[in-house]
Amino acid sequence: MQISMQVNYSASFLPAVDQIIAYEKRGLDIAWVPEAYGFDSPTLMGFLAAKTDRVKIGAGIMPIYSRTPALIAQTAAGLDEVSKGRAILGLGASGPQVIEGWHGVTYDKPIARTREIINICRHVWAREPLVNDGIYQIPLPQDKGTGLGKPLKIITTPVRANIPIFVASLGFKNVEMTFAEADGWLPIFYVPEKAKEVWGSAIESGMEKRNPALGPPEIVGGGMLAVGEHLEDLREMGRGVLALYIGGMGAKGRNFYNDLAVRYGYGEQAKKIQDLYLSGEKTKAMAEIPSELLEATSLIGPRSYIAERLAAHKESGVTIMGVTPVGSDPLGSFESFAEMVREIS
Repeated sequence: MQISMQVNYSASFLPAVDQIIAYEKRGLDIAWVPEAYGFDSPTLMGFLAAKTDRVKIGAGIMPIYSRTPALIAQTAAGLDEVSKGRAILGLGASGPQVIEGWHGVTYDKPIARTREIINICRHVWAREPLVNDGIYQIPLPQDKGTGLGKPLKIITTPVRANIPIFVASLGFKNVEMTFAEADGWLPIFYVPEKAKEVWGSAIESGMEKRNPALGPPEIVGGGMLAVGEHLEDLREMGRGVLALYIGGMGAKGRNFYNDLAVRYGYGEQAKKIQDLYLSGEKTKAMAEIPSELLEATSLIGPRSYIAERLAAHKESGVTIMGVTPVGSDPLGSFESFAEMVREIS
């Protein structure tokens, strides 16, 4: 198993770089750099590549609507160059509120777009003349442009023709596509005990369509991390994030995280959380987050308990543990956890 961390995307980036450097020395394998509607991720990833030596640097995630497929491929190849082969391309559809509200782009056909982008990226990195006849028409047909476009291949030679592509997905069809086409899966609020029930059929269907040459897919799980006695109160820190996503990350009927909470069996609570959050009652929405869900989506407790949670993740198929160390000694918790990961691996 590998260990990953997400860089904080809502605060200053430079302190986070020092944090990643410290964790790299203690065994961190992957740093995920998100992109919402703050700083862009490629700039930050390039800077992080220059400041680190070993850690893999992943876009976690880069929205599929904000760049052309060719530019996404160029960006990943550029990052792979400056990081000496440490890039991971994380892709995701985000949601209508961000894509239409921030980028001013129509949110449509997210699964088909993701599939085409994955295919286009791999053709670009293989230095093949780029041709695509689908949602993205490359070259642009004569009746839609000047008629002067022609198939091109990337001028530079990428470090790798097989930069890993991870997809953030939650719905059945998107998870199915992820396991058929991508190198890895980036779910959110992953509960290992419920993974088979919620996603099992989608994963199975995707694996049946998967090209064996891709190898087995990576799966990311995890949560907030604190190793020690009497630390359970730290789980309460997760209420804000869960309330934000379940309650406020999307309109009613178009909130994928709310849908996930329903599929986990918290339908009544999910409705209350959303109603309260969207009406401005954020504190009350946080109070409605089930304690059971807080525990299931975190890694907080004594070493023996964390070992049990780690084993449950591995048994469910998780290959990369994504953690957010919290508490008074986050580095100490991380070092203890890294030791447990080495033992179980």
